[in-house]
Amino acid sequence: QAYNSLSGNFPYPIVADENRDLAVSLGMVDPDEKDAAGMPLTCRAVFVVGPDKKLKLSLLYPATTGRNFDEILRVIDSLQLTAVKKVATPADWKDGGHCMVVPSISSEQAKTMF
Repeated sequence: QAYNSLSGNFPYPIVADENRDLAVSLGMVDPDEKDAAGMPLTCRAVFVVGPDKKLKLSLLYPATTGRNFDEILRVIDSLQLTAVKKVATPADWKDGGHCMVVPSISSEQAKTMF
């Protein structure tokens, strides 16, 4: 909120998981990395849930590896585009870049749609 100069209540819940019960139930622990007490560290998990309340993306980075926020934003842009258009985005696609029409659309349909 401070970074974006926003005021009011934070629009997303912040969940405290001191005993890591939620992290364990969601598979968000790194079995290879442990803290001083021997508890597994939480990994860098990213879950993107769509407006239909279905999981659209799940990324798990090891606890020792940071998340790639440019990639997360790229994927969200792709998910938003492909949710409303009959297209697929290639690897390394960026918003506004070339994409392809999904194979279920005929050439004749594509001409009228695009």
